[in-house]
Amino acid sequence: MRDCLTARPRLASLVLAASLAALTASPALAQYRTKDVPAVTGLDPAGIAPGTIAFTDHRDNPANPESGLVPFAEWGKRSPAQKALLAPHPAYVEPDYTQTVNGVAKQRHEALKVYVAEARFIVPRSADRIDLKRFATIPFVSRMDPAIKHKSLSPADATPTKDPAAAFARRPDRPWCEAPDTTCIESRYDLEGKLPLGVRLANKLEDGGKKIAEFVSFQSEIRVLPPEEAGKLAQLTRIEAPVAGALEQNIFWVNQILRFGKFLAVLQPVAGDPAKTAVTAYMTLGIKADVLDRKKEYERVPVLRNLLPAQVLMGNSSFNTGTSISAGLPTYARNRIAAFADALAKE
Repeated sequence: MRDCLTARPRLASLVLAASLAALTASPALAQYRTKDVPAVTGLDPAGIAPGTIAFTDHRDNPANPESGLVPFAEWGKRSPAQKALLAPHPAYVEPDYTQTVNGVAKQRHEALKVYVAEARFIVPRSADRIDLKRFATIPFVSRMDPAIKHKSLSPADATPTKDPAAAFARRPDRPWCEAPDTTCIESRYDLEGKLPLGVRLANKLEDGGKKIAEFVSFQSEIRVLPPEEAGKLAQLTRIEAPVAGALEQNIFWVNQILRFGKFLAVLQPVAGDPAKTAVTAYMTLGIKADVLDRKKEYERVPVLRNLLPAQVLMGNSSFNTGTSISAGLPTYARNRIAAFADALAKE
């Protein structure tokens, strides 16, 4: 009898240990990790290992701080499908607007450079069991990167809608945030690590010009795309399977450095294995080209030589830190996509 009683706790411990081991080994709880590949487009989903995110951002020249960035006009010629579907809207062009300097109004054309990250991974769940509407919310976006703070934004208060000076950022087909089932978001990220100090030093070099802020604030809309819009995305992923769903966060206004951003995730069934879903995810950011050109004034100040905007944005500076935007766009993109992959698998 005593042996039997003694055995019960042992048995319970073994059952508990086995259960924990099973949970740890469960594909649904796996932590996804990125693996660099030459190209994601055309990559056979069946060849992607479990828990792996095939990732590329085409930074094929590490010696060049801007490697991975492409001029907006060249992007449209080189990858017309990407430009049509990953820009804020298909008709988007580089901004033209009026700028007043010392009381004199001048017309200005703003050139942009584009950073595009592409990724593909497999979720061990059929697409019809993934409810994307659960991810089109402020609480979910907040979990993706706790360093960025979000709050609800009224569509009427969207800067391009409210401010005539920002009219160049409006959509031609509808106001921002006014599509059905859209969540409108105001976000703020305070720069981390040594970057605020670097910004203060850089601002001392400015002679009456616009100062750099120690934070990035942006406005976006997030929504599950309706079938008529989502169906077009197969030309982007190049997977020969119907699009089961798509989630999009469109950043349409940023206080500095960027002009736009987009996170897009496209879900498609894996051929021959309907219990799995192939997810192709993109992060696109439109960067002001004149920001990247600001280097001569930094190079002559020893402490700021590592604050060259191109180096900081691409994560190649000693000022980079953390896992969010201050780490540089490539690290931020990887972490955002990996967080989304983990969330899908654990849903």
